[in-house]
Amino acid sequence: MTRLYVAAGGDLMILAEEAGRCQQRAVPGARGVTCLALDPGRPEVMYCGTMGEGLWSSDGEGSSWERAWDGVEQGSVSAVAVSPLERGDGPGVVYAGTEPSALYRSEDGGRTWVRLEEMERLPSAPTWSFPPRPHTSHVRWITPDPLRAGWVYVCIEAGALVRTRDGGLTWEDRQPDGPRDTHTLAAHPLAPGRLYSAAGDGYFESRDRGDTWLRPMDGLRHGYVWGLAVAPDDPDTVLVSAARSAGHAHNARMADSHVYRRIGDSPFEEVVEGLPEPRGTTRHVLAADPARAGTFYAACNRGVYRSTDAGSSWERLDVEWPGRYVEDTVSAFVVTA
Repeated sequence: MTRLYVAAGGDLMILAEEAGRCQQRAVPGARGVTCLALDPGRPEVMYCGTMGEGLWSSDGEGSSWERAWDGVEQGSVSAVAVSPLERGDGPGVVYAGTEPSALYRSEDGGRTWVRLEEMERLPSAPTWSFPPRPHTSHVRWITPDPLRAGWVYVCIEAGALVRTRDGGLTWEDRQPDGPRDTHTLAAHPLAPGRLYSAAGDGYFESRDRGDTWLRPMDGLRHGYVWGLAVAPDDPDTVLVSAARSAGHAHNARMADSHVYRRIGDSPFEEVVEGLPEPRGTTRHVLAADPARAGTFYAACNRGVYRSTDAGSSWERLDVEWPGRYVEDTVSAFVVTA
């Protein structure tokens, strides 16, 4: 059975999906959700970031919650991730990013935290900014390297994609040819060194852990890229969501969002069968099923959709979708087996 954790309209719901049928449960008390992460070594543990209320942890059922936020100044948690490699006998190392841009590290499951202040001293830091909330920026995404312990990639919205090789003690600044506004960043355990960036300034890839970058945009007609998912069994099958601009991605009144697929070195091709009409659809958040080859999910203001043929065609899952969600965006989406 596949579990889908969907944050929409400030709420959090858990879907148990099997053979196209869903059991749906709203998680009471989970409000203002901005980001989600599960501990790969302890899938029963979930972390939930919020806007203004800090970071919370729960069992995978979401039946009980406790604040995982001791010693952290900022209350708005914009990104969270758990390193699959940095662990002893206990929990994995948790990284939490905030607005204003700062990064914290916990080695005890969120009970205590250390602020990784060297990241904030990078030369590019004074240029980081987020126009919708002037004079600030935030950590939009965190990706621990799946093959090298201590390697972590951090995406600032907007301004930089930076990295550390030692768990946050020292940092390397953005590369001249790299993305400036990454929304989603993926790495792949079957493709050492490969990074995929869905960014406001386009789609980027690196084959050397971010030393150098390419911008393979052939076939991608929309340059504001948001969602990203890569097939777990095939690093060359990539899905992205994109729009003409931030307004067309996030504002339901002017939304016009599209989904594209690329296989190997072929150009991106737009996929439409079974997905909602792009007009009025806010940007899709994408995820791959980790246990079923060729199965992807997409969540947007119109609902949750599933593809079982690597993104060629889609079907809407039978999920209750309140009307107020149609005027909003999906803020976080995690799929587990």
